[in-house]
Amino acid sequence: MQVMVEISLYPLVEQYIAPIKDFIERINQYPELTVTTCSTSTQISGDYQPVMNILGVEMQRTHEAVGQAIFVAKFLNFDAMQQNS
Repeated sequence: MQVMVEISLYPLVEQYIAPIKDFIERINQYPELTVTTCSTSTQISGDYQPVMNILGVEMQRTHEAVGQAIFVAKFLNFDAMQQNS
């Protein structure tokens, strides 16, 4: 099953740009993901389980590095979306 995740990161620190860029750069290092970055969010798609595992790892890394940070995400069954096209 394919999933598409639209995710935004809001680090609750004064210097918030660096953690956002770092998260996006790390996500882009995974060849099994398709990543599209927009001005306010990043869209990540791929096989469901790897996407969820990678997001868990990278979100935890961000929380450990930054402390307080908010992730806002929308999850879409990409298989169903492609069938309706």
